[in-house]
Amino acid sequence: MLTSTALVLMMTIPGLALFYGGMVRKKNVLATAMQSFAAACLMTVLWMVLGYSLAFSDGGAFNAYIGGFSNFMLTGLTKDAMSGTIPESVFMTFQMTFAIITPALICGAFADRMKFSALLWFLGIWMIVVYAPVCHWVWGGGFLGKEGVLDFAGGTVVHINSGVAGLVAAIVLGKRTGYGTDNMAPHNMILSLTGAALLWVGWFGFNAGSAVGANGSAGMAMAVTQISAAAAALAWMFGEWILHGRPSTLGIVSGAVAGLVGITPASGFVGPTGALAIGILTGLICLWGVEYLKRTFKYDDSLDAFGVHGLGGIVGAILTGVFAVEAIGGTPGGLEGNWGQVWIQIVGIGATIIWTAIATFIILKVLDATLGLRVPREVEIEGLDINLHGEVVQ
Repeated sequence: MLTSTALVLMMTIPGLALFYGGMVRKKNVLATAMQSFAAACLMTVLWMVLGYSLAFSDGGAFNAYIGGFSNFMLTGLTKDAMSGTIPESVFMTFQMTFAIITPALICGAFADRMKFSALLWFLGIWMIVVYAPVCHWVWGGGFLGKEGVLDFAGGTVVHINSGVAGLVAAIVLGKRTGYGTDNMAPHNMILSLTGAALLWVGWFGFNAGSAVGANGSAGMAMAVTQISAAAAALAWMFGEWILHGRPSTLGIVSGAVAGLVGITPASGFVGPTGALAIGILTGLICLWGVEYLKRTFKYDDSLDAFGVHGLGGIVGAILTGVFAVEAIGGTPGGLEGNWGQVWIQIVGIGATIIWTAIATFIILKVLDATLGLRVPREVEIEGLDINLHGEVVQ
């Protein structure tokens, strides 16, 4: 669990920082990478102060929806305190790395145009108001977990949550200046490929670590994670090859991340065959989301946070209900005769989408009215690196 915790932290810094940093234009690479790094710092402190308590302590009469304050400032977290079979300090830190990456993922949707000050306020409030409650609903004793929603490692908690928030943020902020006319191609795909590779490796901590032990469940979660990622990468690559006549580096790495997202909720519940199907379907549906859905509705999800994490999380959560194997995770899925599990998964998806969309919209609107969300047009044109941080990459 110590190793898994370190791997999940690596997913954000440096993984996500490099993945997102390579996909923006050169004038914004430092600002984009700093968003991930600053998120890691801010979420650590907020999780320690309040987030962990709201997510995993007993909320009393409101426990179906939110935890309480008994672990405020990590009260009660002693050296000998246990969470199941592992030290609570390790469990708390493992969950902290999830609370770090989820808000950081949102940043991909509005890359190139948000004020850094507004970003810090937004991510901090969002983690407490949106992430911590949803985490409690699924993993902390809340109503979705009790209803039987299957989410082994964060399909609803992390990916649908961040993807939907990213879509709302992209719409509220509006399109980037020059979107649709200026060249906004990634400035350095080597950075993005390296970041995606670190995400892939780190995802073994994300999924296998969610077994909270070195056991057969962790081993199967690792196996299906690898299979799904590879299948989705190939599905996206070949799909793009058919559509555009050639495969791209951006396509194959985006496909791999989509497959990792899709298998996240299913990783402790499905076998290799289910993982292969989930990977292929997630890769193709996320490609459709990026190529057609975004263009049809004309929203500027800069780095496809919704197209990959939102859509991938939804697809993966539904398919978890289809391919779940009772002998692996204790719950049969549709293919074993329990089609009701698919409906339970849809309920979990719907609850997450509704709460996340409404709360995210309100947070953004309040911040826009007080601080202002977006950088001035001239700052956006010249670049965020030099204007917000006084630095440039030569």
